[in-house]
Amino acid sequence: MQINTLSVAKKPERKRVGRGGRRGKTAGRGTKGQKARSGASIDPLFEGGRSSLVERLKKVKGFKSPRPKRVALTLGFLERHFSAGEEVSRETILGKKLFSPKHVEGGFKVVGSGELSKALTFDSRIRFSDTALEAVKKAGGTVKED
Repeated sequence: MQINTLSVAKKPERKRVGRGGRRGKTAGRGTKGQKARSGASIDPLFEGGRSSLVERLKKVKGFKSPRPKRVALTLGFLERHFSAGEEVSRETILGKKLFSPKHVEGGFKVVGSGELSKALTFDSRIRFSDTALEAVKKAGGTVKED
């Protein structure tokens, strides 16, 4: 006989009755109350009479989109804050402290309001409106491609 072939004999299951039993008297439901009664079913969203989460959310003002918006850069803004030949990228804009990092999570888009007379180099992650792209090309600017 080997020790690895030995097995422990199972104890016979005892029948339990009354208070000593596992599920006697109140059967694990506690005493009294709505949940102790037979056929009890309470809406999982019910919060005891106070306004439920669903009802409270209706009263909360405002909406925050999960997708952050792009920051609009006008041609006039670029004319004021950048010199000729300079690169316009997320890093240079944050380096000049023109926007806080919290506000530029969605990236940038150049829009065509204002005038641009300087040749600027733009990072490939910056988007353009059609009129802004024409104005940048007209001023001699370029857009990097990855």
